[in-house]
Amino acid sequence: MLVSWNWLNEYVRLTMHHDELVDRLTMSGLNHESTTAVGGDRCLDVEVTSNRPDCLGHLGVAREIAALFRVPVTIPVPHLVESSSAVHDVLRVAVEAPDLCPRYTARVLRGVRIGPSPAWLRDRLATIGVASVNNVVDATNYVMFECGQPLHAFDLHHLRGGAITVRRPRNQETIEAIDHRTYHLFGDDCVIADGERAVAIGGVMGGAESEIHPQTRDIVIESAVFAPLAIRNTARRLNLHSPSSFRFERRVDWEQAEWASRRCCQLIVELAGGELLRGVIDVGQPPPPRAAITLRKSQITRVLGIEVPDAFTRDVLPRLGVSIDQETVDAWRATPPSWRADLEREVDLVEEIGRTYGYHQIPDNVAVPLATSGLTTRQRVVERVRRAVAAGGFDEAMTASMVPESWSRVFSPWTDHPPLTSNQPMLGVLEKASQNVGAVQFLRRSLIPSLLEARRINEYRFNEEIELFETAHIYLPQPVGLPREILALGLVSERDFFVVKGVLEAVARELTPHVQLRFVRFEAAELLDDGQAARIEAEDETIGFIGTLHAAGCKGFGLRRGATVAELNLNWFEPRAVLVPKFQSLSEYPAVTRDFNFIVGEPVMWADLESQVIGAAGPELESVRYRETFRDPQRDGPGRKRLLLTVQWRSHRGTLTGEQVDAAAKRIVQSCGEHLNAQLVG
Repeated sequence: MLVSWNWLNEYVRLTMHHDELVDRLTMSGLNHESTTAVGGDRCLDVEVTSNRPDCLGHLGVAREIAALFRVPVTIPVPHLVESSSAVHDVLRVAVEAPDLCPRYTARVLRGVRIGPSPAWLRDRLATIGVASVNNVVDATNYVMFECGQPLHAFDLHHLRGGAITVRRPRNQETIEAIDHRTYHLFGDDCVIADGERAVAIGGVMGGAESEIHPQTRDIVIESAVFAPLAIRNTARRLNLHSPSSFRFERRVDWEQAEWASRRCCQLIVELAGGELLRGVIDVGQPPPPRAAITLRKSQITRVLGIEVPDAFTRDVLPRLGVSIDQETVDAWRATPPSWRADLEREVDLVEEIGRTYGYHQIPDNVAVPLATSGLTTRQRVVERVRRAVAAGGFDEAMTASMVPESWSRVFSPWTDHPPLTSNQPMLGVLEKASQNVGAVQFLRRSLIPSLLEARRINEYRFNEEIELFETAHIYLPQPVGLPREILALGLVSERDFFVVKGVLEAVARELTPHVQLRFVRFEAAELLDDGQAARIEAEDETIGFIGTLHAAGCKGFGLRRGATVAELNLNWFEPRAVLVPKFQSLSEYPAVTRDFNFIVGEPVMWADLESQVIGAAGPELESVRYRETFRDPQRDGPGRKRLLLTVQWRSHRGTLTGEQVDAAAKRIVQSCGEHLNAQLVG
């Protein structure tokens, strides 16, 4: 927010030194960025946080200075002289979308003369970097930068039908804005229309056809309140940001709209002449009354850690616009002003007292009571997952929640229901999908496509090791009701299927050491190689997927090298996770290993063989490791293959004997032969 020193001086006497003023403003929350000399004035650049839209005008900053330095502030009182003709005789206003525009006011001036603004007005605007246009437009800008309420002036004779309607866009409706670019309107955009077509994008920018020009004689002054979310969505979608949209996005003072209209009309009459028609068109519901807040004196001491004199609180709250309705021995009952929507709770008032009293008056070693807090179960689960995956050599990625249609379609193993759509484009990797007007994007049903795009970007930047994981939400639509939201773990790796499988098993052991994962063959069209794709199951539930991209899948995502992907449902682990650390002693006895080379049928998956080995190996089993797959149709016959694996045993009670290991090995061979028709190569 750029602020003129001379302009501020009209509302509050700036008798203090410049450095003292900017220091106090910075310490109270309006961070001072810089001060620049402009002609005979000074321009202060102060940072206004999003919760303080009241300071997006000189009056708001003046109120802050008045409260900090305990000096009076002067608010201009508009004085209007109205003609005998009524505004309702020449203009009609209807609000068909009150959720987008809860209040709309309009006044009409006749016989104005468009011309240059006087020097004092041009200088005021020039100090804050605003170019002068003409006396009417400059008046609307002046009032906006004075109080923070945007206004707009229409040429009355270009409003067809003598009517203004606030509505949503019609099908395929467009408008040429005052920047002389054409914009397509749809959805929840707020349209200001006359009797036939759109004449402004509500809260964002006016239209070219109804703008003020040198021949304009009769004008309509709009001062309205628009829904912040609707304005924000429209401005972002159209990439059309303005000082007006900036203020409406952060919420304007509902009660100030009518004051701003009167103030602007007074200035226009002084600058451009003409007559103001009697009355005002004011459409909309009154704002809900501000709720009173009980401020306990003990809470001020508890939160700030110091004693603040009651006299200071009684003095500073009214200076901030907060009315003290009642005072008792231990509390005040106070009501915030309309322009301070951020004051809702007791602690908000405590903060106001603290920052105006001065944080520098709070000692560094003050004893402020603290309440301990801990991580939720979900946070602890995610923390363990990140630790386990990072130990496996992966780096964490963060990707967008919305994806293009092609990504959403190519991989959705969790559901076949159409994805949730959004017409709000996102930047970054989705720019290509957002170039067309009205481009639709989808809430992701899997993390894998986004991670593959992240891998492609890293490949094209010649990064050597690209092992990525992400823990984030995916959104699965349901036939009825709200979508199902899953916290998922996604992995993309250049390493082979079995390495990634081992990482997933490590994650499962970290969370649920008592649960054994099963890997069941899974046919995944369009993306994964059917020969190396598996559905991950536990306790007869599907909790994830793993697979290797086939050549077409790599090409579709522009990958130069192959990739293995996996996704795990962390929601399943959350209620089952064993999060209490348990000590487990290491065995001091040596391990014993045996290699097995089984001939099995081609359909037999490694997961099937591994499961039989684990079930038959006995309690001393320590690990089962896949070594390789070998095919020799001439020796073993067609449709047969060899799976080589290593099994390792270790006991905590003593060194295992050859007889014990031979017995376990015999059980493995017998179990694999009975269930998988596996033959051990001698």
